[in-house]
Amino acid sequence: MATRILIIEDDFGLADNLKALLQVKGFEVESAADGVQGVEAARKFLPNVVLLDIMIPKLSGFDVCRTLRTDPKTQHIRIIMMTGLSQMQDIEKAFSCGAVDYLTKPFESDRLIRKIEKALAKP
Repeated sequence: MATRILIIEDDFGLADNLKALLQVKGFEVESAADGVQGVEAARKFLPNVVLLDIMIPKLSGFDVCRTLRTDPKTQHIRIIMMTGLSQMQDIEKAFSCGAVDYLTKPFESDRLIRKIEKALAKP
């Protein structure tokens, strides 16, 4: 069974590029454009990893992360924040919400793949 990845990102161009990259690497990929859609998609699709932007409409990435962590159905999902926010307080807040990793945009695709592999390797 292919590893499932959910991209929650409101930049459609970036989301499409990530989806294409990850599908080429053999992942099963879904995407959502806002926080509310993202939570619903995570509950239906049950991905292994969520790539989560912080600044998204309707529900921030921090709120999405907290919501997924408190739901028994989604609490096991590895969440990697990927965002333009690079302040230490944002990074600390992401980890305190339950993210397993943090990636600052823009980033190299190889770096993203390594972070996904690292997240999947965590017990």
